[in-house]
Amino acid sequence: MIAAYSISGMLAGILNRFGKIGVVVGFALGNVLLAYVSNGYTVELIHFKEILIAFIGLLAVPNNIKIELEEFIGNTKLLPVTPDRALNRSKEVAENLNHVSEAIQEMATTYQQLEKTSYNANKQIFITELLNNLEPYKENMLYDDMADTEGKIIDQIFEHLLDKQEIDRQALLEIFAKCNSYIIGFDDKEISQYLEENISQMLRMINVSYKVSKVDFIWKKRVEESKRTMGKQLDSVSKAIQKMARGMESDIEKEAQYEKQKAEMLELLKQRSITVQDISIKKEGRYQMEVYANEILETAKIETIEKIATQVLKEEIVFHEEASIGKKISFLSDDKYVMAMGMGETTKNKSELSGDAMLNIRLKDGKYLIAISDGMGTGTKARQSSTQSLRMLENLLLSGFDKNISLELINTSLINQNTEIFATLDIAIVDLYEGNIEFIKSGACPTYIKNDRKVQMIKSNSLPTGMIEGGQIQTFDKDISDGDILVMCSDGILDANIEYKNKELWIKYMLEDIETTNTKKIADLILNEAVDNTFGNIKDDMSIMVCKFKKKD
Repeated sequence: MIAAYSISGMLAGILNRFGKIGVVVGFALGNVLLAYVSNGYTVELIHFKEILIAFIGLLAVPNNIKIELEEFIGNTKLLPVTPDRALNRSKEVAENLNHVSEAIQEMATTYQQLEKTSYNANKQIFITELLNNLEPYKENMLYDDMADTEGKIIDQIFEHLLDKQEIDRQALLEIFAKCNSYIIGFDDKEISQYLEENISQMLRMINVSYKVSKVDFIWKKRVEESKRTMGKQLDSVSKAIQKMARGMESDIEKEAQYEKQKAEMLELLKQRSITVQDISIKKEGRYQMEVYANEILETAKIETIEKIATQVLKEEIVFHEEASIGKKISFLSDDKYVMAMGMGETTKNKSELSGDAMLNIRLKDGKYLIAISDGMGTGTKARQSSTQSLRMLENLLLSGFDKNISLELINTSLINQNTEIFATLDIAIVDLYEGNIEFIKSGACPTYIKNDRKVQMIKSNSLPTGMIEGGQIQTFDKDISDGDILVMCSDGILDANIEYKNKELWIKYMLEDIETTNTKKIADLILNEAVDNTFGNIKDDMSIMVCKFKKKD
């Protein structure tokens, strides 16, 4: 009925140009059309006698009379107002959920890989047991088909056993037939008896082999481990999402503290012909501000907002491009330090792909995430574990997950994949506003901090991520000093020098002697020295990241 009145009213409005007759015809036509579409015949949804009565009433109303609906219902809006700011905020939530989705997808992939690995391992256990039991029965007419471990017959028998736990005569014959291996000769009594004996003998061997091999199957244990791990992961995800929700609630409370500044900014923007829907201001160490615009703002208007925000908040406010989405423009307090970065890497000899991965991104709170992950070994598997670790770390942190929960999720995901896939994690979260660095290490090499000729080492004795459940993650904090140079590297560089018993020292001594402060030159010098130490025979992937910090004037 709602649809009938809506569509009929729409057609009445379209035919309104033809006067009252057009309105009535449009309303009646809409009624007929919807009736026909909805039930296939023209029994009206709105009775025509009702339309006729309304038509007579409409004819009785003089053309010069206008009815203002506001006189009856006032200016109160009948539907809740959804400001465009809500749409912009929904984009933020959608982006966060996308990051969560990608991280969860990475976790799901590990379970798929686990299932496939377990299936193949269990199948091989069954085949080995079956071949051992078949050895005395080479004269059996089905022996050749059963001994063909690469054929489809074995695959389908194993699938049937997983489902039914036992195979009978009919199922075995059907599998042979599906694989175009037909057993004939049942018409002849003597041949039939011989066939039956062979089939019965093979059935016994298959069922016995499966029962024995089941004892050695790794599935049950791995599934139990997976359930336990999945429970922990989902618990961590739940806690992280709860934290995100609480964060949204606390943001509203924090914004309320800056209503006066917000009103002042809105007025100043209006004076400069920049109309916006709303402004959100909060402060957690530094100011974080979102402007919800009516349109995509050009650079000149963004710069104007920067100046006005700086004037009102009495602190240098700058555009935060990484956190801006569509018509939501983000700003934050300007950094008090600047950072320059240089990087270098090379792969192991005869290896097409490096097992190391590096990451350098800016987070939504304005901090920088710098990380190196070294997958154990070299090549594709090592690269897989290192890139997966950093990709998950990026998605989880960008979506608002706590760093400890993020690292725990990465650790359990790697454990689920394979007991031989590990990755070191060397992470620095750099706050250029507060002038602080938080180091997070999981089986990683020492980090070096150079200032003039003094070099400090930050060391960890934790195991690589993915090696043990609940692996220990070590964290360290350090205040940034003007002129500090940060050096992070993978163990391919550290292990390159064989002259020192304590291999950590050769980089420390080299940094003490290096006079240049150019980050790229420092990275190249250390990388070239590591390659020279191996006489060009690079035995492991090598990666290095160098950052220099300078206080703004």
